[in-house]
Amino acid sequence: MNTELTLAGSALSAGIVYLNLRPWWKSGRNPKDLIPFGGPFLLGSVSTMCTGGILGWLAGCSATGINKTGDTLVHGATGTNGAAITHGSLGALTPEGGVVVFLATVACGTAWKAAGKADKRRMAGGALTGASLTLTAGVANALSWLPSVVNGLGSGLRSGMEGTGIL
Repeated sequence: MNTELTLAGSALSAGIVYLNLRPWWKSGRNPKDLIPFGGPFLLGSVSTMCTGGILGWLAGCSATGINKTGDTLVHGATGTNGAAITHGSLGALTPEGGVVVFLATVACGTAWKAAGKADKRRMAGGALTGASLTLTAGVANALSWLPSVVNGLGSGLRSGMEGTGIL
């Protein structure tokens, strides 16, 4: 599966991010209002670190889907074709980090079930753009702090479960 993003695919992803951030920006910028988009965006980003499983597969599918759609839209609007851009990566998950990503997926799934139609669209857009844009060197570099946070949370969780380092 191709995990490179085209320029047109990244433009489509950036457009989806814009469409989600603009109403927030115009409505008072309450950080709580970013959760339906931002939480799944981060989950989509860390799903690019999954070497397999459903999250890794969905991250690869997001790039393929966003590229095809973006290339079609940009070509239809401008007559130009999309070219691949520099690939980026967040790295790999530790087993402990994988547990944190699993728990975040459970939390997002629970939030999805309770969300209304508008928030479900925001959540889907967040996960899609997080997974696709993180495949670019620029966004992967901007999120370079994320793997150590996820893996560190997992290590802390493991230590707590094993009873080490609590007291």
